[in-house]
Amino acid sequence: MKCQILHETKDRIRVHFCQKRMTLRQADMAEYALSAVSGVTKVTVFDRTCDVIVHYTCPRKSVIAALRAFSYNDRTAALVPEQTGRALNRAYEEKLVTAVIRRVLHKFLLPLPLRRVLSVIKAVPYILKGLRCLLKGRLEVAVLDAAAITVSMLRGDLQTAGSVMFLLHIGDILDEWTHKKSVDDLARTMSLGVEQVWMQTEDGTEVLVPVSQIQKGDRVIVRTGSMIPLDGIVIAGDAMVNQSSMTGESVPVHKSEGAYVYAGTVVEDGECTVCVENLQGSGRYDRIVKMIEESEQMKSAAESKAAHLADKLVPWSLGGTLLTWLLTGNATKAVSILMVDFSCALKLAMPISVLSAMRQCSGDGITVKGGKFLEAVAEADTVVFDKTGTLTHSQPHVAQVIPFGGRDEAEMLRLAACLEEHYPHSIANAVVAAAAERGLLHEERHSKVEYVVAHGISSMVDGERVVIGSYHFVVEDEQCKIPDEHIFRHLPKEYSHLYLAIGGEIAAVICIEDPLRDEAPEVIRLLHEAGLSNIVMMTGDNERTAKAVAEKVGVDAYFSEVLPEDKAAFIRTEHEAGRRVIMIGDGVNDSPALSEADAGIAISTGAAIAREIADITISANDLYALLRLKNLSDALMQRIHWNYRTIIGFNLGLILLGAFGLLPPATSALLHNASTLAIGLKSMTDLRTAQRG
Repeated sequence: MKCQILHETKDRIRVHFCQKRMTLRQADMAEYALSAVSGVTKVTVFDRTCDVIVHYTCPRKSVIAALRAFSYNDRTAALVPEQTGRALNRAYEEKLVTAVIRRVLHKFLLPLPLRRVLSVIKAVPYILKGLRCLLKGRLEVAVLDAAAITVSMLRGDLQTAGSVMFLLHIGDILDEWTHKKSVDDLARTMSLGVEQVWMQTEDGTEVLVPVSQIQKGDRVIVRTGSMIPLDGIVIAGDAMVNQSSMTGESVPVHKSEGAYVYAGTVVEDGECTVCVENLQGSGRYDRIVKMIEESEQMKSAAESKAAHLADKLVPWSLGGTLLTWLLTGNATKAVSILMVDFSCALKLAMPISVLSAMRQCSGDGITVKGGKFLEAVAEADTVVFDKTGTLTHSQPHVAQVIPFGGRDEAEMLRLAACLEEHYPHSIANAVVAAAAERGLLHEERHSKVEYVVAHGISSMVDGERVVIGSYHFVVEDEQCKIPDEHIFRHLPKEYSHLYLAIGGEIAAVICIEDPLRDEAPEVIRLLHEAGLSNIVMMTGDNERTAKAVAEKVGVDAYFSEVLPEDKAAFIRTEHEAGRRVIMIGDGVNDSPALSEADAGIAISTGAAIAREIADITISANDLYALLRLKNLSDALMQRIHWNYRTIIGFNLGLILLGAFGLLPPATSALLHNASTLAIGLKSMTDLRTAQRG
């Protein structure tokens, strides 16, 4: 791309693209293509001026080379997601500017007779909306708006009526803009991508390929815990599919041959072979947006309380207006009260506060699926941690492979990787990575793989049954023999153990080093300081390993050798004791507990089913995201309570001033609507800045 450098400082460069105009699509392409350059930290594109600002930490020549190589082509377009938010922002910017320009033209340039006619035309929708509420037997804020506008116009006070309608219109635009942008940001974050899939070739072999290579008609195999990458028809297998991100359904749906499945849904149990029908995922983003906007369970109790309180206060406002007129006989004083109500600010500020908090969480690498979950985090007193991949690093590694019966160590690791690569989990990923590091390529020699949640994997290889998993699964459940008791009793105690058995006999033990996250002890300490009184660790590991980790991180209690149902049962017990519980995990085995908790939190690198079921997803980079989430949740509740006090206090003051004749109707309306907008705008500000202030 031909461009001109306009300004440059250390680690920042502003350039002008030499083109007459830039479309929104081209602006997105420039932003995402340049952001993909290694070392580029931030890209801002101004489509109106065709300027681009690039912040970088890499060598300057890398940025210059990227700018020179950039072009608008299909390869660049592929980097841009389905929705970026740029078009949405532009649409509402134009709506806001248009509303202001129309108001100025209406007030200063049009003759009085024409202003009267236009005011009546503009008032009709507000009046009709108020009448519809009355006909339905409801006294809502629309009735107050309609009454205020009607009374002002009947009194010949066009200025007041116009001001009320203008401020209501601006408030509606800001409310709608903030809501749609917050939902848009959230939906784009929830549109999780799938990078690689298992494709079935014509001869039945399974091959792991990038999802970008999949074509319409290809067959993709999806197993327990994995996300369905593309829309398609099930041609083989049976699976229970979690479709909550698409439809809001909490119960998994059975899918068998002939059923249609959607991209982004997750196989909760079973497996299926899908014939790909739609490479674009059939509008996953649009379905997520619809689900977010329609799901009442997303609303926090504070939002619901605000909506109910707003409706309950409408009759009091109308009654106060009528009482003032009866006692004073002064229509001006009565109208001054009519111009003020609590409903507008309550209904505007609370949802904006929650949605803005969700958007801010998204900027911190935290995806929150509804306001009620932020409220749950703020009010929680108990936290349950899974160990592996949560308190420990999400990327454990193989420290040692101990073969039995004279078997070859490399061959045992190769076989283990061949089985484990089908099911995403941090330990499975460690085995696959270890085989890759040693250059151990593995062919698909096994038949159908069966996954037993929280236990392990079983299959048939060369006519023999092969199982890999926990001690409980391999030795106790499968009754596999131990060929050398001495070696078995002296396995390294500092590692977690993965048992591989062939033909009913232990063939190898894979020792997994599961290093503790450096920040874990401090995060636990800070969570205690933040008011979480009961922090618990639950793990499927043995007592020795669990105790060592628990002592290092400083949890209040720990449980070892637990099954998925044990974690969920513990949370139910806590609920019965009156506690509010947060659950944090990353595996398929954590899914029941994540569903049971008041707020289930998944690690972003964990199993797809855990992310799907969880109410909140945090970045895997570090556990400090939990503290940011807690602080933002607490700050949100503080803001909501401040909004309540401010709205009630300020509007009550306006009503009293109007009743005593100290505020004329126009001023009363102006102050009321201005305060509503001010509180709404303040509710959009950074929560951490407000908390520090």
